[in-house]
Amino acid sequence: MTDPLTVVCITGWCRNGSTIIGNILNEIPDFGHVGELAFLWKNSAGQGANNLCGCGQPLTECAIWSRVLAAGRPSGVSAEAHAETVIRRQQACVRTRHTWRVLRRGLHDGDVRAHAELMTTTLHTAAELMGARVLVDTTKIPGESALLPLLDGVAPYYVHLVRDPRAVAQSWSHWKQYAFPMSASRSTAYWHGFNSAARALVRRRPERSMFLRYEDFIADPAGTIDRLLRLCGTDPAVNPMTGGRTIDLHTNHTVTGNPDRFDTGVTIIRDRDDTWRTRLPVRARLAAVTLSWPRFRRYGYSYAGTFRSGRPPAGSTDSAAVSRTESGTDET
Repeated sequence: MTDPLTVVCITGWCRNGSTIIGNILNEIPDFGHVGELAFLWKNSAGQGANNLCGCGQPLTECAIWSRVLAAGRPSGVSAEAHAETVIRRQQACVRTRHTWRVLRRGLHDGDVRAHAELMTTTLHTAAELMGARVLVDTTKIPGESALLPLLDGVAPYYVHLVRDPRAVAQSWSHWKQYAFPMSASRSTAYWHGFNSAARALVRRRPERSMFLRYEDFIADPAGTIDRLLRLCGTDPAVNPMTGGRTIDLHTNHTVTGNPDRFDTGVTIIRDRDDTWRTRLPVRARLAAVTLSWPRFRRYGYSYAGTFRSGRPPAGSTDSAAVSRTESGTDET
């Protein structure tokens, strides 16, 4: 009997560090980081934020995703028509708000069943083309993630990744290539909703899940990767981190994600990220801690620094990773 395909699903709300974690895992033999896979059809049809694979090619021309898209498309149906159908199904049955319904009722209607069949084909085809026995999916849409246990030949593991909502609000406060900005209130409302749904996922399968704070990853990146590998039954001896905080990143095939997914080369994981203390207005900080209650305290965050401006510790940055190019310059 063929072993099931392992899928490590990193969920939670955006700007939580999932892209750099996925890219680190991508450096392990037999692992493949697919990025935010649920956006494959939207982005390939030109309706998403970015139509490029992490390799730099348009998704429809990438050696991996062009073939994955073709494998999942019914005979005689155009790529455009198929993408429209998939997007409609996703909107109708596997958004974040649908997470609890999928968990309770499983493959309860035709749209859900059709999407589950497509995702089964997509995951297995991607793994075959990448030569991977483990795929890392950083989609962060819990409605999609809730389907994984229902897919044939797939063994899912869940990582609920959380970041301080004040730091998340700061990250969303400015443009970053193709990622648009949003207010602290809006980002924190999403933070609360997505983390609530992610919590429902990990509670359903605690033996295959772990909770992780972004700040704990930053404090001990190598140790965190060890924990992730143990979660999915992989020997930590394959951990690619060198010197504890350094990783040499190569080209990946991510569907979408943080624009940092295009960075390659020797990357150092920095040890602090406190710029929200000086760059995020007090009113925005108050919105973040208020709208994230009660999970803010439940996840171990402190109100310190919320109510007045302060100076961040030396060396603080708004980005966890810095890629060192061949010329020796730093790129955030």
